[in-house]
Amino acid sequence: MNKMDRRNFVKSAAVLGSISATGLPVIAPSRDKNLSLKIEKAEAVFEREPLIHSYGFKGGYITTLWQIVTQLSQGSHKKVGLGIQSPLWSDSTLTGQWGESGSNALMYAMTAKATQLIQQQSFESPIDMLDQILEEVYDYGKSISQKKDLRMTYALNALVSVDNAAWLLYAAQNKLSSFDEMLPKDYRKALSYQHKKVASIPSISFSTSDQEIANTVTDGFFFLKVKIGSPGNQEEMLRRDMERMTLIHKTIGQFSTPNTADGKIRYYFDANGRYQSKDDMMKLLDHCRKIGALDQISILEEPFNENLDIDVSDMGLRVAADESAHTDRDALRRIEMGYTAIALKPIAKTLSMTLKIAKLAYERNIPCLCADLTVNPVLVDWNKSVAARLLPLPGLDTGLLETNGHQNYARWEELRGYHPQGHAPWTEVKDGVFNLSSEFYKQSGGIFDDSKHYLGLFK
Repeated sequence: MNKMDRRNFVKSAAVLGSISATGLPVIAPSRDKNLSLKIEKAEAVFEREPLIHSYGFKGGYITTLWQIVTQLSQGSHKKVGLGIQSPLWSDSTLTGQWGESGSNALMYAMTAKATQLIQQQSFESPIDMLDQILEEVYDYGKSISQKKDLRMTYALNALVSVDNAAWLLYAAQNKLSSFDEMLPKDYRKALSYQHKKVASIPSISFSTSDQEIANTVTDGFFFLKVKIGSPGNQEEMLRRDMERMTLIHKTIGQFSTPNTADGKIRYYFDANGRYQSKDDMMKLLDHCRKIGALDQISILEEPFNENLDIDVSDMGLRVAADESAHTDRDALRRIEMGYTAIALKPIAKTLSMTLKIAKLAYERNIPCLCADLTVNPVLVDWNKSVAARLLPLPGLDTGLLETNGHQNYARWEELRGYHPQGHAPWTEVKDGVFNLSSEFYKQSGGIFDDSKHYLGLFK
């Protein structure tokens, strides 16, 4: 069976309700009547954006982020979708082998491959498009990287700009004028909430200075993502994480906030799968207990390498899956292993795959939040459009959205100018939250508006 035949087979089987493109048994979703996606031309370009300083996570560092811009056209419709590449997040092993520039080049080649696959093609929806091309793009990535165990997230990250452009073209072709209207009916319940406030979650990385940490809290932020899993072997990592957490808690642990029931700020630990054993992780948590920080940890994200079959149901706090929940099938496996939250990343794994994961989590009463990939202002509002519609985590009355681009991009204000509504009220953070009025929902966060800068790249 050649690849085109295999793609057609997957599509036919999914329609019959026997399998999904990811292999997860499903009941075939009902098709939204008379809606379709037609693509005549697809092309992609990229821009490099420097960071203020190196940004450390997952045992490594990044210095530049590639901004990927894909344009899809059909007739008079031309729509641009954006994506941010993060090879270090997607597959740190590959980045270690190819370096920052090399791993970015590989991912961009996968985006270009996707544009070739979808030209002169028709699909039922962007979700159908992803189902048809994901496996082939993934196989292509394994081939050019010479890495048979390439993480699926690498392929999904490469497809974000293509997927976003497909959603906008789909909306234009079918006269869908809002984010809510654009969502297929089978996925709307999972994104049916409307928050008035969404907490903005900044990131504290390995390279964030003491003063920057203090400034984060004095600026009103109260839910902080703390990168753990420091560089070094497991022994060094644990020691450095303990020292780092002691410093962080000493610096900001006693600050008060009106946004939590007990008036204390909250920590959101992100290990990015760096820990190899539950014993080591529990040692870090025991250390946090000793310094008085444990009760302020709301979420522990991706504690262990995803290849380790470690049940987390007895760890005593809410454990969230992030990059290990590549697909809806992977998310289901994490839930079975005791994970009680999922960090959604429409700006890293595509909106299409995010809708599948959100639907699965909603049906199993697993709360979700939206995590960042150090994205630009336009993509912050794509991410915010999802975060604003998710049910709140137990004990909170706001949505949760990690966003750290303002901390890391050297040209953040210029990038805001590329967003058609980059200075709208809903883009401003006040006392640690985005305030979302009815205008935010009415205008879909501005994501339907054309950006002169990004459209201009294709003249």
